[in-house]
Amino acid sequence: MINFLSIPLIHIIVALVAILAFIGLNGVVLVYMERKVAGFIQRRPGPYEVGPQGLLQPVADALKLLGKQLTSPMGADKILFWSAPIISFAPVVVCFLPIPFGPSPNSTGMELNLGLLLVLAFSGINVFALCMTGWGSNNKYSLLGAARAVSQSVAYEIPLLLAVLSIAFQTGSLNLSEIVQSQQGVIHWHIFMQPLAFIIYFISATAETNRAPFDLPEAESELTAGFHTEYSGMTFGLFFLAEYAYMIVVCSVATALFLGGWDGPFFDGFWWFLFKVYALMLVLMWFRWTYPRVRFDQLLNICWKWLIPLSVLNLILTAFFIKLVH
Repeated sequence: MINFLSIPLIHIIVALVAILAFIGLNGVVLVYMERKVAGFIQRRPGPYEVGPQGLLQPVADALKLLGKQLTSPMGADKILFWSAPIISFAPVVVCFLPIPFGPSPNSTGMELNLGLLLVLAFSGINVFALCMTGWGSNNKYSLLGAARAVSQSVAYEIPLLLAVLSIAFQTGSLNLSEIVQSQQGVIHWHIFMQPLAFIIYFISATAETNRAPFDLPEAESELTAGFHTEYSGMTFGLFFLAEYAYMIVVCSVATALFLGGWDGPFFDGFWWFLFKVYALMLVLMWFRWTYPRVRFDQLLNICWKWLIPLSVLNLILTAFFIKLVH
């Protein structure tokens, strides 16, 4: 009997369809989680009117977005304005391909020796999309939000890459599956050997995904809605869905690099991977509804004065100990 998933083209097509379905379902789940976490932290019920315990509220939100008219502001650059949401959303689908969700070969969309590099490269394309929204919207708030997004992304990509490089040095690989396999057994998880790298990565990932307290590019109190001020309907929905998808990507990479991936105390499998990813997502939501938004100068000072020197020091110490052991 022919195993059609063993054919590379069919395997990639099936993986892309599964990834798109996962992103859509994940958006519904995370919207509900975000609202419930916000309600719990603010000591209020959260959504509970639409459906039992508010379970259908994300569906109602999606239908509302689908029903809204798509408009563009007067004087906007139509090509940049309409293509920006697509360019923001499309790369995240590729970012999911090299992530190993489980020990089975079918749990990875595409097995790549440079899978980690592919994730980092394609996730950076989102910055170009934000530039396009700011320039193409003909709106001062959008332009300021886009300028902030570029400054923030350029700054925080440096400590994030240095933290990731420490794990690459330690394992000698950029293949996410091999990195996960090198952590079999809870005591071998990299978070215990590289706690500083994990902290730097997680703070930088929070800033890279524009999550509070680092959500300066879309600060409602200052910029109305920042770079997506002029977007409505499903064009705004694509930005919204892309943000949650990028959050899943950075948490998945953190799980693969630092938390042993699918490895667990017992019965290894994809459920451990998803459990760790959504645990990190809850931490991101906790950050958003607990800490106040920082000023823009504080945002950059945290990166340039603290995270980058610490990440360079961590990388030097990692290289020293690897050389010492070998």
